[in-house]
Amino acid sequence: MAEPVVRVPDAKVALSTASVYPESTATAFEIAARLGYDGVEVMVWTDPVSQDIEALRRLSDYHQVPILAVHAPCLLITQRVWSTDPWTKLQRARSAAEKLGASTVVVHPPFRWQRQYARDFVTGIWRMADETDVRFAVENMYPWRYRDREMLAYAPDWDVTKDDYRHFTIDLSHTATARTDALSMVDRMGERLGHVHLADGKGSGKDEHLVPGRGTQPCAEVLERLALTGFDGHVVIEVNTRRAMSSAEREADLAEALAFTRLHLASSARVHRR
Repeated sequence: MAEPVVRVPDAKVALSTASVYPESTATAFEIAARLGYDGVEVMVWTDPVSQDIEALRRLSDYHQVPILAVHAPCLLITQRVWSTDPWTKLQRARSAAEKLGASTVVVHPPFRWQRQYARDFVTGIWRMADETDVRFAVENMYPWRYRDREMLAYAPDWDVTKDDYRHFTIDLSHTATARTDALSMVDRMGERLGHVHLADGKGSGKDEHLVPGRGTQPCAEVLERLALTGFDGHVVIEVNTRRAMSSAEREADLAEALAFTRLHLASSARVHRR
C-alpha cells in the first residue's frame, strides 16, 4: 500500500508593498499582519516611508511583520530615488536589507540606455554579492511591445538566464508578458533561483500582475515544483490591485492570493512500504 505524503518547504510567503498601490507602504504592513503573511517585501519607490529605514523598522516592529526582502528602485518612476546613480541605489538597497534583517535585494537588469551600467552589470553584481550575506537576486523582465513592434529595453538581456548571476528572481507576470515558458525558465535557473514574484498574466503586451490563478501562467505547477525541490527562498505576492473598488475588495484579492500560494506550495509524494 502507498500513502500520500505532503511536503511543505521552508519558503516564506511575503506580501510586496507594491501589491496595495495606490495605498501606502504602511497599509501593506497592516494588511500583511491581518491576513497572516509571513513578511513583506518593501518596494522602494516614491512613497517616502519606503525609503526611510527607521520608519520601516518601526512598522515592522509594531505589526510584528518581518521585512524579508528589499526591491531596489529600478523602475522608470524611481530614477531619482536614492540617487540617480544605479550603483548607489544598489548600495543603499544592500545597506537597507542589512539593517532591516532582509535576506534578499531584488534588482532588475539595466535599461539599454544605461550603457556603462549595463556593460559592468554582471561583474558588478558579483562584486556586490561577494561583499555581503544578502542575496542580489536578478529578476527576469520582458520585451516592450506596442502593436506589432517590439523593443528590447533591457541589457544585457531581459532573459536573465542568458547571463551568469549568483541568484535569480523569477516573476510569473513577466514570463507572461515575455511569452516565455515559465517552467523552462525555472529549470534554467536551477539552484540559483532564490526568490519568486508570484502573479499571473495572460500574455498581453502589458505587465498585468494578476492574482495567481486568473491568467494563463503555470503558477500552481511552479509552486508545486518549488515544494518538490525543497525551495528555501521567499515567495512574494506581487499583484496589481489598483482596480479594486474598495479596501475590502483589495484585501479579498490579497487573501485569495495567499490561500492559493499556501495551497500549492506543497508537493505530494508517495512512500512505498516494502
